[in-house]
Amino acid sequence: MNCRVVVEAAVPVYDVETEDEAIRIAISKTGEMLNPDLNYVEINMGSRTSPGGEELPPAFIAADEALVALELEMTVFNVEREEHASRIARKEIGQRLTNIPLEVLEVEVIEEEELDEETDDEAEVEPEVSSPDGGEAVGDEGEADDEEEDVLPEFEDLIE
Repeated sequence: MNCRVVVEAAVPVYDVETEDEAIRIAISKTGEMLNPDLNYVEINMGSRTSPGGEELPPAFIAADEALVALELEMTVFNVEREEHASRIARKEIGQRLTNIPLEVLEVEVIEEEELDEETDDEAEVEPEVSSPDGGEAVGDEGEADDEEEDVLPEFEDLIE
């Protein structure tokens, strides 16, 4: 059985003035801690609600320090039960995110058809071409700029 596990993390951020700045820094900080070992973990903004049910921003700021709620999503393969998947995800993520509290929010069993579709989508990505000396292939310099521009809108979408 394969499962998709969503874990909530409370990431502390220091010397920030706005919620957007705190979220940006928290995502960056978390990405640095997880990469390169867990580069397959997706990092998203978390959601918070007040006791009355009102939607709150994912960052709480007090005295230029913030606590940001992030959701970390990963797929765990070949597990026996959903509980086993949640323990594996907490352990793998928790080893990289020291002193950051984690809580499992959701464990979803992935059907084999969904998994096949995801691997088919990944297989359509063209491989990178390298030159014989092991460096990057010499080509159009605009290609590198296009790749960077493609990454930035996704990051901006996370902030919004």
